[in-house]
Amino acid sequence: MPTEGVDLAHHGDVEAAPGLLDLAVNVRPGPPDWLAAALRASVADLARYPDATAATAAVARRHGRAPGEVLLTNGAAEAFVLLARALAPRRAVVVHPQFTEPEQALRAAGHAVERVLLPWPFALDPAAVPDDADLVVVGNPTNPTSVLHPAAALAALARPGRVLVVDEAFADAVPGEAESLAGRADLPGLVVVRSLTKTWGLAGLRVGYVLAAAGLVERLRAAQPLWSVSTPALVAAELCSGPAAVGEAAVWAAGLAPVRHALAAGLRELGAEVVEPAAGPFLLLRLPGAAGVRERLRAAGIAVRRGDTFPGLGPDYLRVAVRDAAAGGALLAALGAEAALPPDGRLPA
Repeated sequence: MPTEGVDLAHHGDVEAAPGLLDLAVNVRPGPPDWLAAALRASVADLARYPDATAATAAVARRHGRAPGEVLLTNGAAEAFVLLARALAPRRAVVVHPQFTEPEQALRAAGHAVERVLLPWPFALDPAAVPDDADLVVVGNPTNPTSVLHPAAALAALARPGRVLVVDEAFADAVPGEAESLAGRADLPGLVVVRSLTKTWGLAGLRVGYVLAAAGLVERLRAAQPLWSVSTPALVAAELCSGPAAVGEAAVWAAGLAPVRHALAAGLRELGAEVVEPAAGPFLLLRLPGAAGVRERLRAAGIAVRRGDTFPGLGPDYLRVAVRDAAAGGALLAALGAEAALPPDGRLPA
């Protein structure tokens, strides 16, 4: 859906293709063996309608919330659609650059959307959000910038009469889940959207959830189709919310940090500007001629995400996933090769 010159419907999966090293999609390659085994076993229960009770309770325990403050969804994307359908904002504001699905869902539901465009390096300024906005959407850490906004700055946006939606799809990729508002039941109008897609490699399963006041959760539930979340997805939500899985995710997040730091340093050495500090499993970089670099990387066997489909960015931006040292090394080697660089051997200054 092109909107104001930006294709909000473009996502990183379009960039990926068989045979390419996929650094365009911010999802781990697949679930761990223990989770995959549990999902296979869940097929035995497919004759029964899904029951979200156990998964809802597990998510509630994980975040110290009441079960009535949790709504399981068919991926985080469904959460944005439910919010767009259930709410009737007078002045909806989306803080960009960020994941485009919230704005797309609002527009598809007939709502006008106002954009607040953060300048480089994309730190949140609460004063930039209009005081009379009654719906505000912001990501943390934000896709595609990888910026982690302070919890205090986000909390400053909450107020009576306003719904504040914080997209925390990548929060469990941050060591200690720093700056998360998932456990805050005291902030008026707060809605936290979470996803299990990224950390657990479950993009094809579609599983996420909403944390919000019970009254708002009921409004969203009323807009949700019956049995929206499948039995395998509910199994994943329950297991991935348990202490062992949360601990495993924390270890992964801690191990990702030095890999991200090394990749950012290597990209800077090649002349790219990198948005820092970065906190997510991806980096946003700026370099003139990025579209050509992306095509040359693709020819070299590597897919990266174009940045110009995010409001507030432009043709000189690319987003690259942070996976492991080998994948980062392959990207840096390809960028350093003559096939991926201008004749002088460096990215344009």
